[in-house]
Amino acid sequence: MLIVTGTAAQAASATIAVAANFAEPMRELAAVLEKTTGHRLELSVGATGRLFAQIRNGAPFDAFLAADRRAPAQLETDGLAVPGSRFTYATGQLVLWSAQPGLVDAQGAVLQTDRFRKLAIANPKTAPYGAAALEVMTQLGLRDTLTPKLVQGESIGQAYNFAFTGNAELGFVALSQVMVGGQLKSGSMWRVPPALYTPIRQDAVLLQRGSNNAAARALMALLRSPQGQAVIRSFGYEN
Repeated sequence: MLIVTGTAAQAASATIAVAANFAEPMRELAAVLEKTTGHRLELSVGATGRLFAQIRNGAPFDAFLAADRRAPAQLETDGLAVPGSRFTYATGQLVLWSAQPGLVDAQGAVLQTDRFRKLAIANPKTAPYGAAALEVMTQLGLRDTLTPKLVQGESIGQAYNFAFTGNAELGFVALSQVMVGGQLKSGSMWRVPPALYTPIRQDAVLLQRGSNNAAARALMALLRSPQGQAVIRSFGYEN
């Protein structure tokens, strides 16, 4: 049960850095937070690596919801995050998705065919989901074959847009981007077996700027609450 810690009269606001894969769940959670506490959140969505760099360069964020564990841990080491505030809020799931119904089969065998010209992935240097995609391609023995077909987005959000608009027939994206209420929204997908890539454990951390911010602290509590975890699971994450 989420404990209501604020009222409209005491409402605070916070600026939250959010990994692109978690954009939709975060919007829903922000609405829950505002309804139950009055606190409001401003979201800055992007690739984890880029957001990490912005925080280190002084960007005015109160909390950081990353797509990995490394970046929040480094911020703790650097003294930019509140010690002991870091925790895993979700474990992400990678999928191969197409906007075209029937193109992606249940085993992902389409990757070994000539039925597509372009495959979208996120930048593996800044986006953990992009790194996971390369890991899958390597595990399948298809990296050399698929590399000439890759279209790289700055974030998993941009990779999804490439696939959604048809600029790439296929894309390695986050399950949360193509799922709502436990159902595939459209198109076709292969849920990549977790054994093919390192688990995408996503950590949240309260930043020093937000150490006394009621809205940021309320968000951290919501992410850990049964209510928040239910929202997160509804988008296909494990927690």
